[in-house]
Amino acid sequence: MRGTPYPTLGELLRRARATVAARPGALRLRAVGTSRAGRPLWLLSAGHGPRHILTVAGAHANEPVGGVTSLSLAERFAREPALLQESGCTWNFLLCLDPDGASLAGRWLTARPAEGRPGAGLPGEGRPGTGLPIAGRPGEGPAAEASPTLRGYYRRFYRPAFAAQPEFPPVASDPRPVMPESEALVRLIDELRPVVQFSLHGVEVGGSFLQLTRAVPGAAATYRRIAADLGIPLEHRPFDGMGWLAESPGVLVLPDSGPTEERDPSGFTSQATWLYAMRHGTVSAVVEAPIWSVAGVSDPRPVAEPRREVAEASEILLGRAKQLEAVVGELGPRAPDTPEEIAHFTAARELMDIGPGVVDTWNSAELATTMGNAVSLGVAARRIPLRAAAMMRQALGGAPALDTLVEAWARELASTFDARWVPVADQTELQIRTMLALARALV
Repeated sequence: MRGTPYPTLGELLRRARATVAARPGALRLRAVGTSRAGRPLWLLSAGHGPRHILTVAGAHANEPVGGVTSLSLAERFAREPALLQESGCTWNFLLCLDPDGASLAGRWLTARPAEGRPGAGLPGEGRPGTGLPIAGRPGEGPAAEASPTLRGYYRRFYRPAFAAQPEFPPVASDPRPVMPESEALVRLIDELRPVVQFSLHGVEVGGSFLQLTRAVPGAAATYRRIAADLGIPLEHRPFDGMGWLAESPGVLVLPDSGPTEERDPSGFTSQATWLYAMRHGTVSAVVEAPIWSVAGVSDPRPVAEPRREVAEASEILLGRAKQLEAVVGELGPRAPDTPEEIAHFTAARELMDIGPGVVDTWNSAELATTMGNAVSLGVAARRIPLRAAAMMRQALGGAPALDTLVEAWARELASTFDARWVPVADQTELQIRTMLALARALV
């Protein structure tokens, strides 16, 4: 698989259809719903066992790794049917939960060279002192896989507003209607009643981590070995799942009395679909693979003054939000026109407003107690306003002032943390090995 780029949404479907046609009977492909814009939600299934495993890819529009991971594992099952037969399971892959979002976010994959394809790197985005694009593992240079850049990634960045992310339908008391994508996934969970549900995600910049809705004996040690073998750092204490238990570095487990709902910094409260599945006895596993890795996030050394680290990160987050607000204000009244511009504007505006809530959360929790945690905090403080600036830039027609801001912040994020591109083959291998190991343990 080495050298495999992320497929676009169209390429993912074409490859799935070709694989099914080449292996009649081994794989099946069917639509299990439609998106808000009428795009089909495709389920690729392998095996014929009475029990089911479900993998959900593309829950977040800006995280394309899950689709290629799913297709790669399905192709492996078609070549090696005994690998799945021994489990007595049917393995189902929802190839993309949010195709509408992916159609917008995937534009960075087809951008022109000047907008971030290989050779368009910024200082700090390549190997120190070489000017070459980043390779994720020793000895694997640009010949092994052309490395995208943070600059290119953010110039075409899109991630929906919190309430428009289909993996998180609103709670029953919320008057907003449930998105058809969310309804399709809930129906699928009820139909399959899976033994285990995997949700595949991709961290922009940082390390890998695993969230489990129930402790699985041996899972943490196995996951650490997989990440170490691939040279991928683990987040020492991820910020996701603040109410979850840190079983070990990089592994979070939902406590028995843990949250039944998810509340994001905007105030939107949802029941995550991987929590919904627990009513069927399903164990859900959220597997995060970094797109660009930062070695520092795994540093276990204690921090002398955690509160100072939190204060510095808070100052960066709030200061950049204020800076972005000033730039947008200087552009004068300019309203987005198209549905795409409105989607970008809505998501950007939300991120520009959540700073105080995020800071309150940081101050109320015991954060930045280790060097790795402090690094993760510093990444988050820069990532939130960068995401906002990137989407506001597209919402307002690529204003030069916003373009300059996005480039400067992307450059600073890459250089400050020595962010290194992780080959797609390693991202997918991390997720495939983790899923197979957990499936063996649970099935």
